[in-house]
Amino acid sequence: MLADTAIRAAKPREKSYKLFDALGLYLEVAPTGSKLWRLKYRHEGRENRLALGAHPDTSLKQARERRDAARRQLAAGIDPSSQRQAEKLANANTFEAVAREWLTLQEKKLAPATFAKAGWTFETLVFPYIGSHPIAKLGAMDVLKVLKRIEGRGIHETAHRTRQRCAQVFRYAVQTGRAERDPTVDLKGAMAPVVSEHYAAITEPARIGELLRAIDGYAGHVVTAYALKLAPLLFVRPGELRHAEWTEFDLDSTEPHWRIPAEKMKMGEQHIVPLAKQALVLLRELHSVTGRGQYVFPSLRSGSRPMSENTVNAALRRMGYSTDEMTGHGFRSLASTCLNEQGYHPDLIELQLAHAERNQVRAAYNKARRLPERRKMMQAWGDFLDGLRAGANVVPIKRMIA
Repeated sequence: MLADTAIRAAKPREKSYKLFDALGLYLEVAPTGSKLWRLKYRHEGRENRLALGAHPDTSLKQARERRDAARRQLAAGIDPSSQRQAEKLANANTFEAVAREWLTLQEKKLAPATFAKAGWTFETLVFPYIGSHPIAKLGAMDVLKVLKRIEGRGIHETAHRTRQRCAQVFRYAVQTGRAERDPTVDLKGAMAPVVSEHYAAITEPARIGELLRAIDGYAGHVVTAYALKLAPLLFVRPGELRHAEWTEFDLDSTEPHWRIPAEKMKMGEQHIVPLAKQALVLLRELHSVTGRGQYVFPSLRSGSRPMSENTVNAALRRMGYSTDEMTGHGFRSLASTCLNEQGYHPDLIELQLAHAERNQVRAAYNKARRLPERRKMMQAWGDFLDGLRAGANVVPIKRMIA
């Protein structure tokens, strides 16, 4: 039988050699100096080898314990090598393993903020409860318990989004042969409905003028000030605004625009924002401040990261606007309401808001035909905001575009 002193004294040779203990256990010493515990055994007339760990991470005592455990499996008619392979396969097919694999495939498809939120959802709300379960054995009730736990915290929309993410993982498992079906389809009607909450927004022309003047007087950080000034002119989603990169902008062409990549968009499609003269002036000014970096609106702490998602809302609070009055997302509602009141065709407004178009033929028509109209609308919108800022009594223009 081996002793610890003999193991420590074993030196590498030109070829691998073995130091035998007892009952099939031996230490293999490689030319590189590594020392690996192995068990030689026979099962159903065939000789096999089983790796038991590396020395010194696995001590002589631990190696003997693992040998004895393997011999007990053999006594019960179980091949320890086959059992280990089965366990590895089962571990690879847990809900967490499949979800992480699915997440890896989504990294380039989802906007960074969406990808991060999906990862947080699984790590925080799902994995601790069903992550270690084989995905093929999970049923509707297993998932529902997770969702009810989220609902119990009063965050019903998060519960519904979590169900959607779980459903995507289950469908991926079905497609890759690791599950028979998606059990979340059986949960229809089992969850509390989501009560829609509209983002607070100022939509009365006179109050919009007051807001624009307040933004012009904002005395905070210069990057935040420009984000506030550009938000009503561009009316993109807050996440799209703060993740804007200078390489996405064409400020020098006859038709300046911001081309937002598909992976940053909620709907997963590239979006073009025509730039009104007012936006162009602001962006050129800001370029002299942040143009050497990646992000148009870099973090106040690090230029390698975009502005925090709370920056614009925090600035609005500092200006005296409560969460019930105005939010960063509210600039979209502000623009949508006013543009509709001015008579622009709803299709044109929805297209500029980058809302989903369910009718494929209509969507193709919009993308192919309406960019020139959108350019005109965005410039008129910039002029309209200038009028409100100056305190003009702007009368909506009824100009429905077919």
